Order: sequence, then C-alpha cells, then structure tokens
Amino acid sequence: MRRVVFNQKGGVGKSSITCNLAAIAAAEGQRTLVVDLDPQGNSTQYLLGKPAAELRDTVADLLEQTVSFSVFNRRPDEFVHATPFPNLFVMPSSPELDFLERKLEAKHKIYKLREALKKLGENFDTIYIDTAPALDFYTRSALIAAQRCLIPFDCDDFSRQALYSILGEIQDLQEDHNPDLLVEGIIANQFQPRASLPRKLVQELVEEGLPILSVRLSSSVKMRESHQARQPLVHLAPKHNLTRQYVDLYRLLNGEKVDVEPL
Repeated sequence: MRRVVFNQKGGVGKSSITCNLAAIAAAEGQRTLVVDLDPQGNSTQYLLGKPAAELRDTVADLLEQTVSFSVFNRRPDEFVHATPFPNLFVMPSSPELDFLERKLEAKHKIYKLREALKKLGENFDTIYIDTAPALDFYTRSALIAAQRCLIPFDCDDFSRQALYSILGEIQDLQEDHNPDLLVEGIIANQFQPRASLPRKLVQELVEEGLPILSVRLSSSVKMRESHQARQPLVHLAPKHNLTRQYVDLYRLLNGEKVDVEPL
C-alpha cells in the first residue's frame, strides 16, 4: 500500500502523521518505508536524527538520475536508509529537490516516482509519502504514485476553506493521471475536545459528507517532545493518550473497528 499525506497548508502535522503511522506499521511487523519529498526534510530528521543536508543517496539523487544519461542507473532500494527502529526505513529528503524541480518538469518526469515506488513495493509492505505544503511537482508526483491519500486538518476556518480546494485539486488529478487514487480520509489533528469551535467545525464537515475520519488526534506537548527526542510516539510514550489515538487511527485505516468518543 502506498499512502501520501498531503495538505497545501503548512503546520497541519503532515510529517508527524506520516512518521507516526509508519512507525506503528513497522512496530506491527510491517516492513515500512517513509519517502520524504519535502525539501525541509522534517520526516528525515525525525526518523534519522540528522538534517537532510548531511545525507547522501537521497530521493533527489534517485530522481536526478532520471534526467541525466547513464548506462547503469542505480536501483531505487540503493537510496533507502535504515532507521534506528526495526522494520522502519527512510528515503531521505534533500535541499537539492528545490534546484532539481525545474529539470524534472521540463523533461516530463512526473511518473518516475510511481515507477520507483512500484519497484520498492516488492520489498516493502507499506510506503508512506510525506509532501511539502504546496501542490508542486513533487506533490503531484506523490499523488500520482499513491493509492491512498490522507489529508490532515487542524480545525480552524482557514483550514476548512482550504479543504474544498484540496479535494478539487485531487479530483482533477484523479481524472487526468491516477483514477485509482482514493481519498482515504481527512484527519482532524491538534483537536481540542473541550473547545466548542473544533467540535462544531468537525461536525459540520461530517454533515456536509466529507470523509472525516472518526479518530481525532489531540493537541499535546508530547508530540513536540517526540520531535526533540527523534522518537515516534509508539517508542517514546507507548501508553500516552495521543499514542493510543494514533494506534486507533492506524487500525481504522486497516479496516479494524475502533471505539471513539462522540463529538
């Protein structure tokens, strides 16, 4: 399964959701890969503990060889790095993605990521793709490469308005490039259950028929501690309430029944 986590709005928790769901999948015994397409490299630093600028053999290097002539291109798995966590691997980001984008666009290489991830799917049970907060070449490549899309939503009116645009963009891309892409759901992130506005916004979106997932992720300082420690929650604080919510979300996405509190 190839999942992309996407929202054009920044600060909604894309990297946190990507890495924590991937870490749970790996902890459950799934051989799991995170592909970091955001030049900022937050997922890379979170899981490998070092900035993307310090790494070689990155996703940028993989894509670079598609625009440079070579008799022998390297295999996609040669750009995969092991993390300190069992079964969890990363194809790291690079600042070079910013400089490479125009070359890739000019040579119409938007399907190359899908080709690479299909090959990697022979060695991995699950692939999660983290994206930048923009509908750029890399995000479109990820949406074309993925089978499922998750959209984080941080429970304010600006994010609500952005959702309609995002869903429209995804629909256009489905029609033109990837009819098999399914919007798996919208994740209410940094949710404050005691505040009336988040509950009201989520309920209204449910009533509009948007695919709001029933598991909501709370706002918690524990996530910041997880970033600082470079440890996903399932390893840092397995019994914490936010960790349990992530586990429930993972189970929900895999078709299991979970108990959730009503709004």
